Amino acid sequence: MAKKIVGFIKLQVPAGKANPSPPIGPALGQRGLNIMEFCKAFNAQTQGMEPGLVLPVVITAFADKSFTFVLKTPPATVLLKKAAKLDKGSARPHTDKVGKLTRAQIEEIAKTKQKDLTAADLDAAVRTIAGSARSMGIIVEGL
Repeated sequence: MAKKIVGFIKLQVPAGKANPSPPIGPALGQRGLNIMEFCKAFNAQTQGMEPGLVLPVVITAFADKSFTFVLKTPPATVLLKKAAKLDKGSARPHTDKVGKLTRAQIEEIAKTKQKDLTAADLDAAVRTIAGSARSMGIIVEGL
């Protein structure tokens, strides 16, 4: 018989840097889950990734206080800022441009993100990522 699911917890945690402090501790503690067990499992699973890269994680909490978690790809904004070598996007994206990316760079990000996007094909994924870039004040060349 399948375990009864009591809820889902969505967090964004830096790779290899999960610790019991907020926001992880309170979110898991409310469901009565073992916080240190999650931190150790998450850090072990993200060991080969770039340290500090923000990863969305969906934790499924079960009635018997056990859990499973699924890692997603990093948010498009994080990947765009990394590719354009920026600390943050533009405060006024339509007037102040803060960086430039080529179509090839956007395609690379789209390939990384494609399994988490609703886009039907790579071209649609590229357009989605390019739209995110424009809304951050990044100029996309070649589109």
